[in-house]
Amino acid sequence: MINPKVHALLNTQINKEFYSAYLYLSFSNYFEEAGLDGFANWYRIQAQEERDHALLFYTYLQNEDMKVTLEAIDKPDGEFESHMAVLEAGLAHERYVTSLINEIYGAAYDVRDFRTMQFLDWFVKEQGEEETNATDLITKMKLFGSDPKSLYMLNQELAARVYTAPSLVL
Repeated sequence: MINPKVHALLNTQINKEFYSAYLYLSFSNYFEEAGLDGFANWYRIQAQEERDHALLFYTYLQNEDMKVTLEAIDKPDGEFESHMAVLEAGLAHERYVTSLINEIYGAAYDVRDFRTMQFLDWFVKEQGEEETNATDLITKMKLFGSDPKSLYMLNQELAARVYTAPSLVL
């Protein structure tokens, strides 16, 4: 039986992950409208990853015979001043999600819920990768984004990204 506080945090995380997917779809839409289909592809794949993260939390709670309560998903802000503003919002969001995962992990640690901690280990690693990817994208945009030819090449690089489902076994 999962501790009530840990259960509530895990359940809330489902909503947060679906929100992340929705947010990244809005980023994808922004870049599609700007004619940067590679950037749009990159964020569309990010949205798929976040949706699958939500389903991993969902499945974990179901496997633990815990009630899942789905809440409304907030509408993401859709107004951005620049391409860089979108990328920076992505990094800020990943840092926020990291803080949420850390909060759940801390709550599980406090009640010695080792099973939940083990489940969360994958997400801790994943968030490190997500923050690195977001930071790298910002660095590349700073280096190449002001030159149209370089921006085209970066867009092509991002267009080549394909979706790979998470390999976490529940």
